[in-house]
Amino acid sequence: MENQGSIFDLCAFGAHPDDVELFAGGTIAKSVAQGKHVSLVDLTRGELGSRGTGETRAVESAAAQKVLGIQHRENLDLGDGFFEVNETSLNAVVEVLRRLRPKIVLANALEDRHPDHGRGAELVHRAAFLSGLAKIETCDSVTGKMQLPWRPQAVYHGIQDRWREPSIVFDISGFEEVKAQAIAAYVTQFYQPEEAPGTPQTPISTPEFLMHLKARDAAMGRLVGVKSGEGFEVKRPPVVDDLGMLG
Repeated sequence: MENQGSIFDLCAFGAHPDDVELFAGGTIAKSVAQGKHVSLVDLTRGELGSRGTGETRAVESAAAQKVLGIQHRENLDLGDGFFEVNETSLNAVVEVLRRLRPKIVLANALEDRHPDHGRGAELVHRAAFLSGLAKIETCDSVTGKMQLPWRPQAVYHGIQDRWREPSIVFDISGFEEVKAQAIAAYVTQFYQPEEAPGTPQTPISTPEFLMHLKARDAAMGRLVGVKSGEGFEVKRPPVVDDLGMLG
């Protein structure tokens, strides 16, 4: 098999539909505007959520995809709340990484309120390493052909519900509204002024949560002297060969 180059500049993984929009919606919107090829992979359908269903969240994630301008989105359906970092789930993510061949990967927070977030972070981080090992054999789920190894250049972990000190901050100034519109596509998950009586309330369904998101982006931006930012952590320091690349 001949060597293959990358297909996507960026691939963002989220444990649930709406995760990526929350921790990297501005980063994705800006990357798309910069002409980058962006893909998004949801690890589960979010079917255990107190609000909505797996089916409604599929419709909402498709709407959010259009808002952000993402070229490709898919769902691995690994099991909301029950997926583990095991051979089955690792191979599923390895297959996707080898098929999409992203340069950069975004993943969930290393630790967060929802246990799926930290587990999803570990799953993607480990799979990104294993994806580069030639002795691990996988078949392309679309073509059925054997896949070549592929290892992304870097994995960046978003910051979600809990505050964590970022390793880097991505400037999303000017893309705050696009991010807000993508989040608003999840009408079952977030605050709606008029809701049916008895609608379950969750930590993310209050108007205060949306205010928290905006305040956090502003706080991240303030750390680096811009209007708004999204923070990311890394397990391995990024490499640069020109100090001018650092802000």
